[in-house]
Amino acid sequence: MRPKVSVVIRAKDEAAAIGRTLRLLGEQEGFADAEVIVVDSGSSDRTREIAQEHGARLIEIAPESFSFGGALNAGSREAGSDVLVALSAHAYPPDSTWLARLVAGFDNPWVACACGQSHGPNGDPLIAPFLQDHDVARRYPGWGYSNAAGAFRAELWRQHQWREDMPGAEDKEWALHWLERGYVALIAPALCVDHDHSHDPLRDQYQRARREWEGIAMIVNDLPAYSSGDLLAEWWSERGSYRSRARALLSHRRAARLLGAYSGRRRARRG
Repeated sequence: MRPKVSVVIRAKDEAAAIGRTLRLLGEQEGFADAEVIVVDSGSSDRTREIAQEHGARLIEIAPESFSFGGALNAGSREAGSDVLVALSAHAYPPDSTWLARLVAGFDNPWVACACGQSHGPNGDPLIAPFLQDHDVARRYPGWGYSNAAGAFRAELWRQHQWREDMPGAEDKEWALHWLERGYVALIAPALCVDHDHSHDPLRDQYQRARREWEGIAMIVNDLPAYSSGDLLAEWWSERGSYRSRARALLSHRRAARLLGAYSGRRRARRG
């Protein structure tokens, strides 16, 4: 029997994107009864009106109280389903069976959460579903479950909610909590959505990476020191998802992300 599903969307000033996201959710086969909750943190555009026009349940929170974990907790508290889906307002399901694929992973009772990734923990293309366990999460703390477009068990969330004091990586903390207790995270390329920040302004690239690594440093006590030499070595040697090493070296946005990660790790260690 298919579990009940609620989709929680965090949004602020997403009028240009949220209508498309909600329309694609409405086209998911077999999920006409899925509950959609939009948590808005002070939009000044038509985000709230568009959400209501598409039949979503609207929850408003004060922008000064916003945190990624806090907004998701606010939506999750109002959800009445077995499986909850966290979805960015600008993350687009690729087809009408995406939600069915995402929810199917919970047939395995040891799957705590599930999401899509195109590359594995070591940066190689991911071509098959991967079960991330505690050991993998500890070796690759920046990789794994993501709340940009991921599902999680409501029963587990009620026992351990999203941390509201973290600047980022609340999804990594939550997953790690359950991986330490024997659960796994299902990561699969077939669960990917259209969610691209690669062309965002340099400032946004820098700040996103910094927040993420500040958060990771809050949950990984033995995070290795990361010097300016390590930063230069990673910039020079790691190609990541770029098609060539030359493209990786010349990407100013990649450089902004690396600098943000460096700053986040350094700030967290000083703190």
